[in-house]
Amino acid sequence: MMVVFDLKVVMDTNVFVSGVFFSGPPYQILNAWQSGKFELVVSQEILEEYRRVGEILGEERPGTDLQPILNFVLEHATLYQSVVLNEPICEDPDDDKFFACALASGSKIIVSGDKHLLKVSGYQGIQVLKPRNFVEQYL
Repeated sequence: MMVVFDLKVVMDTNVFVSGVFFSGPPYQILNAWQSGKFELVVSQEILEEYRRVGEILGEERPGTDLQPILNFVLEHATLYQSVVLNEPICEDPDDDKFFACALASGSKIIVSGDKHLLKVSGYQGIQVLKPRNFVEQYL
């Protein structure tokens, strides 16, 4: 039986990694995703950043292995080929990958606390929500 999600969400790296390493709203969001409450959408660029940042944090916190959760993401998140953006969207071009993924997947939500992303919330109908706001509005 295939589950059809009506809620597709792009999670920025800090929210994802915070959800793995700490409690609070990012943890609640990861839990909700693992319970099937929404579809997590990622691109190859986002996955690579998750892995890179996770490895750095893993070195700071020996005994925490991010690989199982990354494997879970690979198996259960939906991978999209990012759209090519005609112009930069965010002040930090490194953040554009989250919008490129949202546009490719038809997602209307990016969960992030990043000020560069929050500043352009509403771009092409895509809302950027802080983790707590996402939890309050959707979970």
